[in-house]
Amino acid sequence: MLPTTSPSSNGALGSRDAARHTAGAKRYKYLRRLLHFRQMDFEFALWQMLYLFTSPQRVYRNFHYRKQTKDQWARDDPAFLVLLSIWLCVSTIGFGLVLDMGVLETLKLLLWVVFVDCIGVGLLISTLMWVISNKYLLKHPSRNFDVEWGYAFDVHLNAFYPLLVILHFLQLFFINHVVVINSDWFVGYFVGNTLWLIAIGYYIYVTFLGYNALPFLKNTVVLLYPFALLGLIYILSISLGWNFTRGLCWFYKYRVQ
Repeated sequence: MLPTTSPSSNGALGSRDAARHTAGAKRYKYLRRLLHFRQMDFEFALWQMLYLFTSPQRVYRNFHYRKQTKDQWARDDPAFLVLLSIWLCVSTIGFGLVLDMGVLETLKLLLWVVFVDCIGVGLLISTLMWVISNKYLLKHPSRNFDVEWGYAFDVHLNAFYPLLVILHFLQLFFINHVVVINSDWFVGYFVGNTLWLIAIGYYIYVTFLGYNALPFLKNTVVLLYPFALLGLIYILSISLGWNFTRGLCWFYKYRVQ
């Protein structure tokens, strides 16, 4: 049986229930659970990571269930964020090894990737999407229906994970082996740029699914429009011999100098 709340005479939640459901209370509960690993459901987080590749719609159906049972769209369990952070650290160390970086250089790269690329850029993108969705995509703008910032951040994390696996893990096996994708050889930059196409395409698609899952949003199909620009850039990169992976490797080495 789903939990229910007892409305007051004017149809609003009681003061205790209202306080419990404020953004500050939700944020405090989320951050507090970061210090209690035994309270995190890592098995469920791993399930989500698997289905983000095979069937991301199933992941967002779980967000619907959370809204029905806990009255919030955003995750209340930081297990997914913890596993993503671990995966990011391991893959970044792998990048350091492939690029022949020393221990200090690898540590610097790790700090850059975690705090700037993941957290910093993630906060920026989440806030931007939160503003855009609440300002332009709401069917009926009101205080009762809006996109939670925490949900926007979760959508970013969901979309970021496949991109991370493709560009920070699978790509490692091609940089100095199998096919050298940081060279000027056509097969090299074709394979490398194709991996970038798939990774960014995953990010766009999973982001679209996240906002399309919210029943109070409209015109979410506009979030798929970047696919046109992505395809154009990909064709130009193959035609002109641009090598995105070589640029990434150079950028990583430049960061830690």
